Amino acid sequence: MFYNYCKIAFRNIRRHVSYTIINVLGLALGLSCAIIIFAIVRHHLSFDQFHAERERIYRLVTEQHRDQISYQASVPNRLGKVFREDYTFAEMVGRIATFNDVTIALGQEDGMKKFKEHEAAFAEVEFFEIFNYPLSQGDFRTALKESNSAIITETIAKKYFGNDNAIGKSFRLDNKVDFIVTGVLKPLPENTDLKTEIFFSYSTLKSFNEWFASDDSWGGISSQMKCFVRLQPGVSTAEVEAVFPAYVKKFRQNSKNVHHYKLQPLAEVHFDAKYNGAMEKSYLWVLSAIGFFLLLTACVNFVNLATAQATYRSKEVGIRKVLGSLRKQLFWQFMLETGFITFISTLLALAIANAALPLVSNWLKSSIGAEVFTQWPLISFVVALFVSVTILSGIYPGLILAGFKPVTALKGKLGGQYKRGINTRRSLIVTQFSITQLLVIALIVIVSQIGYIKQTDLGFDKDAIVMIPTGTQDEKMTTLKNQYNEIPGVEKVSLCFTAPSAGWSWSTSFKYDNRAEDEAFSIDFKGGDENYLSTFNLELVAGRNVEPSDSAREFIVNETFVRKMSVQKPEDILGYSIASNDMKGPIIGVVKDFHDQSLHQEIKPVFISTEKAKYNYYAVKLNRENMKSALAGLESSWSKMYPAELYDYAFLDQSIAEYYETEETMPKLIQAFAAIAILIGCMGLFGMVSFMATNKTKEIGIRKVLGGSVVQMIWIFGKEISTLILISFLFAAPVSWWLMNRWLENFEYKVNFGAWIFIAAISVTGLIAIFTVGYHAVRAAAMNPVDSLRTE
Repeated sequence: MFYNYCKIAFRNIRRHVSYTIINVLGLALGLSCAIIIFAIVRHHLSFDQFHAERERIYRLVTEQHRDQISYQASVPNRLGKVFREDYTFAEMVGRIATFNDVTIALGQEDGMKKFKEHEAAFAEVEFFEIFNYPLSQGDFRTALKESNSAIITETIAKKYFGNDNAIGKSFRLDNKVDFIVTGVLKPLPENTDLKTEIFFSYSTLKSFNEWFASDDSWGGISSQMKCFVRLQPGVSTAEVEAVFPAYVKKFRQNSKNVHHYKLQPLAEVHFDAKYNGAMEKSYLWVLSAIGFFLLLTACVNFVNLATAQATYRSKEVGIRKVLGSLRKQLFWQFMLETGFITFISTLLALAIANAALPLVSNWLKSSIGAEVFTQWPLISFVVALFVSVTILSGIYPGLILAGFKPVTALKGKLGGQYKRGINTRRSLIVTQFSITQLLVIALIVIVSQIGYIKQTDLGFDKDAIVMIPTGTQDEKMTTLKNQYNEIPGVEKVSLCFTAPSAGWSWSTSFKYDNRAEDEAFSIDFKGGDENYLSTFNLELVAGRNVEPSDSAREFIVNETFVRKMSVQKPEDILGYSIASNDMKGPIIGVVKDFHDQSLHQEIKPVFISTEKAKYNYYAVKLNRENMKSALAGLESSWSKMYPAELYDYAFLDQSIAEYYETEETMPKLIQAFAAIAILIGCMGLFGMVSFMATNKTKEIGIRKVLGGSVVQMIWIFGKEISTLILISFLFAAPVSWWLMNRWLENFEYKVNFGAWIFIAAISVTGLIAIFTVGYHAVRAAAMNPVDSLRTE
């Protein structure tokens, strides 16, 4: 019996080649998207889940309550130490101080090799007892116990020392401190948020940065200082968080910046956007929903075509029933045919997913390799997909076909069943195109928002500006700045703390107009010399620029600061004083507001002042015509001034573009998935109209004999399709409006979500439908009526 089922199934598949191709391609595209999305979602959900006792590991974070609530993925330096000493809630408490863009130097001055590393960290021994990053050489209990000791990964060991044994080798960090390698880590897993590959003994931190090493600092929080704990079994987060307010009362009782220390579970570190998580869970939910809807669209396509083909197979069903076939036998016959098509589609989908995954992985800047196709979770998922899609796609057509009555089936007059089939197909087309139009609207909104971001005036000049780290902060800075000004192609040079917009900022408390208490809000420091405004083309709206000075303090504030102080006009705030940390001076100027962070955040109050000790960068404005030679000149001058340090630079516009990496990635994915949804819909429409054309051949012939025009014949097809597309739009529009408004809430500054987006979406869908059905409609309408009337 099974062999007979297979033989008949193969014959039917071969007989209806176009129907089979449409179904195989449609299902394959839907399945491949589902497989790729599953691989992406599983990859992100697996982050840092390989650690033992991971459910008891937490990161200490801070909620800062001022006029607004802000979030820091860190705590004051001392908190970890006093918590470890005062309470027994935790098995382990480990602190880690991370520094970016460090220089590692090997060898002597005459033959020194230099490497630029994106990240390095000073870590307590307990950090490696909390987490499972295994050593291939050395012992954690002793490797970082002594000062000036270091642990590196096997990758770094190979990079620095080749095939030599790295243990006992030495190197220098940022031309300040020497270290000896005492341990070698195995390569870090791809699914970890810890990307640091060089660790130094925490006891050496004071030699590198005294402020970070201070155990008396409760005033400031740096994102570079992290603290992790592994709680004792049975200890709840509520118990631990209940003791933190006592530290705030004891050490920060007079601060208006009220700290609330929290425990963040390790499982949330990768996803929590408030604390700079790498991937928001909402994006994974969006991807999962898209994968489900694409798969549903492909299944709808299959069902639609299968029910449309029912009229062709009605006589086959009638004859088989007359010859004694049972309903269940016919049902399993059609389910087997569906299984064959789904199996072929699954194999094709795996091939497509395997080819597309490297591209998608590159878009997401992750390392999801082909090995996922050999892992049991994905294999199980594919098997479950195959079974689910076979049942979902085959059960309804199988029941419809198996349920035909023999007499009416043999006559080809299905009556009510045929009409119900037409209504079912209409419903399925509406479902299919509702999903397609939802994706099209989402794509238009996201692309528009990204375009808005790129075109928005940030309030300062970011083009052709190079940011170069200053190296050592001494008299050489001014000398090198003067040398830079002499290089052909260099238009402006400024020494500064950061660019007007940077991926990080220094927010600080301040006193205004000699008041006794700090203001209720913080202010962001943007240190810069007298060339800062002209280099970045910042516009003064009141007052003047700062004078060249190494000691005297003058402040320029932005318009947001003026509004925060409830001052009516920018001119009215001039002359009032600001005192912050060790800086105090009068306000001598007001600049027009500029976006100091990404467009996700509102503009903050900012002050600009000269502060030589805090200058981190040379900001160099270049002439585009001489850019290549100017860049070579900048490097040459740097190397002569700082031969022991490694030269590095970054274009400001590229650094700002990194704010929106996730937003840049999502349009690419949604664009691809929307295109696939449209393609699946087009194939379904193409198949549907081909069946409509065949069924309406005689009707068209009669209408033409009675004087009907070609346009009128085409409208027979267009009328129904356009009605269904309009109905699907009425379903898709409110859902997409709600979803995309929720997404736009992530941006403080956003595109206008107007009616034009919906008009564009339905226009695109309508054009696609016209081109899809046009061929069959025109061909059927242009057919000779004599031939049309002979079809029966």
